[in-house]
Amino acid sequence: MNESNNNRVSSCAIEAKQVTKSYGSLLALDKVSLHVRTGSIYGLIGDNGAGKSTFLKLLAGHVFPTAGEISLFGCFEEKALRRFRRQTGILIEQPGFFPNLTVEQTLEYYRIQKGIPGKAKVTEMLELTRLSEKRRSMCKKLSMGQKQRLGLAIAMIGEPRLLILDEPINGLDPSGIAEFRSLLQRLNAEKQITILISSHILTELQQIATHFGFLSRGRLLEELSMEKLREKCADYLDIAVSDPELYAALLTGHFPEETFQVLPDGTVRIRRCLREPEAYSRLATDNGLYIRALEQHQSTLESYYLNLKNGGNEIC
Repeated sequence: MNESNNNRVSSCAIEAKQVTKSYGSLLALDKVSLHVRTGSIYGLIGDNGAGKSTFLKLLAGHVFPTAGEISLFGCFEEKALRRFRRQTGILIEQPGFFPNLTVEQTLEYYRIQKGIPGKAKVTEMLELTRLSEKRRSMCKKLSMGQKQRLGLAIAMIGEPRLLILDEPINGLDPSGIAEFRSLLQRLNAEKQITILISSHILTELQQIATHFGFLSRGRLLEELSMEKLREKCADYLDIAVSDPELYAALLTGHFPEETFQVLPDGTVRIRRCLREPEAYSRLATDNGLYIRALEQHQSTLESYYLNLKNGGNEIC
């Protein structure tokens, strides 16, 4: 393998180049170019029908692109893709269980199927996903959270370099979500596993992901890191005063390092406030301005996505 390929392997676990997928007249993905850095937790965001599951199925080899190409760890060739897919843990849609097998029997079945020597791996996965106490329970009697953890144990049993998870926290209660989130963070930090996770529960993705990709109607709108998200989507303060033009001039003169804009309705929006709200209200009242409204907003991943989907013309 040449030097450029080695660089790609070290920096990119997944790369999609102009990937299109059609089902007859239905265009599920439209020229998607996407990059998942090795060692990252990448949150793939989009509404139902945006193309998230289709993209993950392409990565898993369940379906194939109509056009474009996909690489895993820098390799585009089909033979190499098959090899890397064997090093990938996949949890797409509902985990497939045998309802009348126990948790331990289920993991043993997948261990044998994947050709993994020694039964110690089953015990390791039970401990990793905290299912040891349920090892003799029938799969059909597991709670939703326990089923999701068993699905993750199956995905992990082959010691994957990459995890692909499609809506893994759907149906979990708050404690189950927190537990699953903690487990993924441990896998990423301790085992250096790259994780691609799709979800429409954006509050959770905001707590776990290091990078984001936004899909809408089969098109990738944007990719950015958590650091860039914080820069572009900081908290802001809206203040409505009796004379917005004078107030804008006062802000420029007294707080020149602040970033602000006057909205069409006359509201002054201050981004990434460097002071407490009282400082901005005092600036108005000390200069004879009447404050009609003052509201502090906390920006979220959800507000950023909705703004992006609607054209990105507002400060999130």
